Amino acid sequence: MNSLNIKIIYRFLGITAILNGLFMFIAFPFSFFNEENEAWGILNAGIITIFIGLLLYLFNKPKNTNIQKKEGYLIVTLGWLTLSITGMLPYLLSGAIPSIPDAFFETISGYSTTGSSILKDIEIMPKGILFWRSATHWIGGMGIIVLTIAILPLLGIGGMQLFMAEAPGPSADKLHPRITDTAKRLYLIYVVLTFAEFFLLKVAGMTWFDALNHAMATVSTGGFSTKNASIAHYNHLPFVQYIITFFMLVAGTNFVLTYFALKGKIQKVFQSEEFRYYLFGIIGVSSLIIILIYHFQDPSLETSINHPKVFGDLEYAIRHSLFMVTSVVTTTGFVSADFTMWNFFATGIFFALFFTGGSAGSTSGGVKVVRHIVMLKNSFLEFKKALHPNAIIPVRYDGKSVSQTIVFNILSFFIIYMFIFIMASVTLNLLGLDFVSALGAAASSLGNIGPAIGSVSPVDNFAHLSTSAKWFCSFLMLIGRLELFTVLILFTPFFWRKN
Repeated sequence: MNSLNIKIIYRFLGITAILNGLFMFIAFPFSFFNEENEAWGILNAGIITIFIGLLLYLFNKPKNTNIQKKEGYLIVTLGWLTLSITGMLPYLLSGAIPSIPDAFFETISGYSTTGSSILKDIEIMPKGILFWRSATHWIGGMGIIVLTIAILPLLGIGGMQLFMAEAPGPSADKLHPRITDTAKRLYLIYVVLTFAEFFLLKVAGMTWFDALNHAMATVSTGGFSTKNASIAHYNHLPFVQYIITFFMLVAGTNFVLTYFALKGKIQKVFQSEEFRYYLFGIIGVSSLIIILIYHFQDPSLETSINHPKVFGDLEYAIRHSLFMVTSVVTTTGFVSADFTMWNFFATGIFFALFFTGGSAGSTSGGVKVVRHIVMLKNSFLEFKKALHPNAIIPVRYDGKSVSQTIVFNILSFFIIYMFIFIMASVTLNLLGLDFVSALGAAASSLGNIGPAIGSVSPVDNFAHLSTSAKWFCSFLMLIGRLELFTVLILFTPFFWRKN
């Protein structure tokens, strides 16, 4: 392969490992000052990770610093694998999760901001490990912002060029022309949102440790909680759930629009077609769920902290509907109630929402709203073209024509996404899950959601999956997080051919 710049790839992986190790050092005091034995495992993990990173960085000085598309694909995929492999060291060395398949599953679930867990009792975990768990979300979310705003559009992944005009690029609306400057501004927003939510959750009644962890997991649309019952633990604190709902909504919005909103350009936010579909879609589906569970929830259903009986209680119905719809659409995966206990129609709606996703340019996973908009508009245009076969009618998005190349790219993405979902469901069924659980686990892992249906419902976890099923779900989380093509192209023979 004559053009692959291996040294620049190793150098980027080294930087990734060094940053990962530094975050492990931040997790260390949480265990050390609580006199937890696991503290030294976390510290050792950080030392090993930084050492690996320094070796990769110092011994790979490239002569040419230009990054071509091939290097871009490899840096993104191998970067996430580097994070996940080194990121499981705190679990393994501390003894908190001694099994490699379990530790890798928990780690990649963190970095991919999925939020699925194999932990049966979260609350007995050491504080340092709980912080590290939330930190994997936060690090993953930081990576996703730059990946979706700056890198994937350049690689032409899945129609991501569509919002390139709003991010770096030749446009009057650009955030900033240089990727590094764009990244700095977006990270600043990310940090500001995290601390704003941390402060509000503390005021609303959470402990400072729980507030910090939940803020990190919300802004990254991750979903790891420090409580076994997730946010249902705070059903007695409605304000906490409303705060998290708001920040999930913000985290699922294109970060460039959030930047404009913070600059006072609110009109610019509502000019975005994707944002309007995203916001009013959540409000519309939530309204439907409110009606369903307020009037039609079976009053005989079990009532507990995990299954609040919202039948006949309007405030409860509004709060839990808004929370759960926002949580699933933004792929955060926090749980305030078990939606599978409301009624079958509501469960069906939530399963459909697994395939929605948040806004492009956010930390959300899934298909993304912008792709659905383009696919729907293209489908309606096919009817017009059937009546006027010679007419040239382009798909329009945000008032601009969308090229056929991007439309085909988006259609290809969705077809491959659904094909992988079907094959993944069949595979998980063969690996021991019942049919409904296999559908849920496949959709949840591929869409980076977290809770699903069947035996992996909002009140269950992934601990009972076989080792093979855990590895397979880990792979699904990775390809789903990196927009499919980024990873799958590495398995094609033409990627490795010489130019």
